[in-house]
Parts: sequence; structure tokens; C-alpha cells
Amino acid sequence: MPGHDIHHAFIAWARTQLDKRQRPLFDRMAARSGIGHRWSVLTEGSGGASPVDPGGFYANSPLPGTGERMELYATAAPDLAMQAIDALGDPGEITHLVVASCTGFVAPGIDQIIAGRMGLAPSVERLLVGFMGCYAAVAALRSARHIVRSDPAARVLVVTVELSTLHLQEAHEMEPLLAMLQFGDGAAAALVTAEPTGFALETPFATTLPDSAELIRWEITDRGFAMHLSGEVPGRIAAGLADPDFALAATGGVDPGEVDSWAVHAGGRSILDAVERGLDLPQDALAVSRSVLEEVGNMSSATLMFVLARLIEGPPVRRGVALAFGPGLAAEGFRFRSAP
Repeated sequence: MPGHDIHHAFIAWARTQLDKRQRPLFDRMAARSGIGHRWSVLTEGSGGASPVDPGGFYANSPLPGTGERMELYATAAPDLAMQAIDALGDPGEITHLVVASCTGFVAPGIDQIIAGRMGLAPSVERLLVGFMGCYAAVAALRSARHIVRSDPAARVLVVTVELSTLHLQEAHEMEPLLAMLQFGDGAAAALVTAEPTGFALETPFATTLPDSAELIRWEITDRGFAMHLSGEVPGRIAAGLADPDFALAATGGVDPGEVDSWAVHAGGRSILDAVERGLDLPQDALAVSRSVLEEVGNMSSATLMFVLARLIEGPPVRRGVALAFGPGLAAEGFRFRSAP
């Protein structure tokens, strides 16, 4: 994560955007969000000033345009990605690079920038997974798995990097402010190979809730990317998972009672509650996802990687399911277990 915690500064700013009669409800919702910290690449001002304080990136109205935000993304996203890659240690000779990011655009692509900074050979094959949202980590890891299955000698570096705090929007309604309340910045990296270590990535799966395309949307505007996250999402997910056919498709055909480890994208407290309720899971089944949400918030595609990173350091997994929801409304994931 970056080093600037902006969560409480955002809450204070968001309250000022609402009518006084709405503030008590917003305060209760913020307190129940399950989030204690969110981190931003936006620099901290003197005396701990936040991006919405005088002199900060969002200090003036109108807020910065998309061009200014993308200029920041072009430098800050590769910097944060390199921190995650460095944390892996020596990855050995990389043959493929898969990068997922939906919070910015730059050309040459962020994949090329990362490859250049790492000194990778021009022959290294690159794949950029863009604008898929919160389940993009699934697409990135799934693609790496396919590469390794077709070429067992491949060493695939997977990177997810998201700078969600570059997309603050001026809003005066409860729903968009509560949506923005959840998102922070983060990056993660993983190495996918045929070596029997870490987690074995097993069968991937994907499905979509019927008539749900409007529930989660990103729109590119002149003032950044506007996130639309309907308040109906948790209820629709819970109802969908209560349907045996959808639940089977959204868990890779595994009976939830046989799963001993859940890596669920920490999209928000209500999302985790919906998964827990819809699949009738034990109360502590999503404890790791909840701890990630509390400490770093929702970092879009990077979030699931944070959950997997914690699980990989824990007890051996016999039968695990990774699951994320995003635009569509789609559910994507894969089964996993600890390698021998």
C-alpha cells in the first residue's frame, strides 16, 4: 500500500457534501462499513493534510480533469507496482508478464513501463488486463495458469495495481459517497509457475447474474472515472447465491460445506455479508477477507491478491475457492489448494 491513510479525511469531507439531515445516517453507515483505513498515492501535505485540504489535489472546485489524474497514474502506478514486485524477492527469469489495472490508462502501457524498469528482455510476452474491475485479478491469474499449462517452463509474473483514489467525484447524494467510501489504492504481485509450491490454481469458473448489468458500472468522464455501485448489489448477490444453480456456478461446482478456505474479494462489508448469508457459511469463514477490508479497504483488482497472500501464509488449504464480483454483474473465480 502507499503510505497516506485518507479514510477519515474522506469521511469528514463527504459529510460536508450532504444535507445536515443526511449526515447522521451517513455517519452510521460509515461506522458500519468495516473499514478502518484506506491508503492513497496522493501525497500528504504539511501537518498531515489530506488531498481535500488546502493545497491538496482535490482542494479546489471543479476537481482536476481526467488528463491531470492520468498524468499522476502514469508515474504513481508503476512506482507502486514495483514495490509489490520487489516484495516478492528474486522472481528468477520471467518469461511472461500479466498486468491488471482498471483505474488508469497510459501508452506505452503500464506493462511496458514495468518491464522496462525490471530490465526484462524485449522477448518477454506481455498481457494487459484492463477495465475489468474487481475480478480482474481472477482474469490475470487464470491467464497465467493457461500459459503455464501450455508451456510448463513458463514463469509468469502477475501484477495488479489500482489507484482508486485518483477518481474522487463531486457528489451530494448518499449512494455515490458511500460507494467512494470503500475504495483505496494498492498493488500486489505473484509468480505463477509449474513448480509445486504455494497455491495450486485449479479449475476457473465464471457466471453472470441475469438482468444485472446496470448495478456496477464505471463511466469515463471529464473529471475522472465515475463509479456507480447500486445499493441493490448485496441483496442481488445474496438472492443469487441462494439459488442452487447460480451458487454451483459461482463456486466452481463445489459444495460450500466442503470448502475449508474462502478467498472472497473484499468489496465491502455488505458484499461479504451477502456471500456469507447466500452460501450459509460459518460466521468466521470470511475472516481473512474482512481483515483485509478493515486494514486497506477495497482496492479493486488488487484486493483478492491481498486475501490470497494472507491465506498462503496460513494453514494448508485442502479445498479453497476464490471468488470476486464486478461489472456485469459477473462472478468469477477459481478453485485452489496448497501445493504438496
